Amino acid sequence: MSNPSEHQRRSAVVTGAGGGLGRDIALGLAAKGYIVFGTAMSAEEIQDLKHASGGRVSLAVCDMTKEQVVKAWAGGVSDALGDTGLDLLINNAGILTPGPIEVLPLEAIKREFDVNVFGALSVMNTFLPALRTARGRIVQVSTWTASIPLPFNGPSGASKAAMEVFSAVYRAELKSFGIDVVVAPAGNMKTGGPAKTAAALTHIADAMTPEQRELYGQPFATFADKLNGMQEAGLDSVLAAQRVIELAEEVPAPSIAPVGDDAAEMLRAARQMSDAEQDALRLRIVGLN
Repeated sequence: MSNPSEHQRRSAVVTGAGGGLGRDIALGLAAKGYIVFGTAMSAEEIQDLKHASGGRVSLAVCDMTKEQVVKAWAGGVSDALGDTGLDLLINNAGILTPGPIEVLPLEAIKREFDVNVFGALSVMNTFLPALRTARGRIVQVSTWTASIPLPFNGPSGASKAAMEVFSAVYRAELKSFGIDVVVAPAGNMKTGGPAKTAAALTHIADAMTPEQRELYGQPFATFADKLNGMQEAGLDSVLAAQRVIELAEEVPAPSIAPVGDDAAEMLRAARQMSDAEQDALRLRIVGLN
């Protein structure tokens, strides 16, 4: 990555910057002098970040599932950056679709991949010319469940695992252009996520048929309690954002680095445990052992 002192202004793009971890990353970068662009879900989020950052964060409502919308937004940002290019792209936007795979509508799983995978790919590809100009860096925010997938959390782990594979391929394909690609698997965090997760868990449970509830009701309720508890006890969002920014600026760039102690522990488990041990671990984590 180019040394920040080489540019009069450093630039960054953060997807999913309207709330939670993305918001704290955007504010942290702005505080360090970056000019920050990003995506949000609403006009209210845009105004909030503009005010909180003193105008250094410029967000736009962008539907990550619509390729042409993503290209139009990213193209506009690239035009605004001009000849200086883009120093940093942090792919943070994502959704969570918990539930038994048998119960989840296939369209819901497809939507998670549309946001977490195909939306992320659209953003990365559109910004590559600007990243090449600045010899910039991409940080893909992931999750430890991409390495130790959990029952009732399949779409999240699978979609983030897909992006970890794409990131490894990008790292190789973009090396000759001076573009670093870092994967940052995050652990549990105290963000706006827990409330959204709790709502999603309740929605899935309420939508189960009597037959599905007979099959999955009790274990899914146990999983929901465990997941809510893990998120509420997670790393403070501001501290997690600081860690992501550290990885964005670390020289040399790490290929993959955890965000949070629990993420580090799970990555070690994925490297060191046998398949049988990992199977037992994933059940124990969600209280189903």
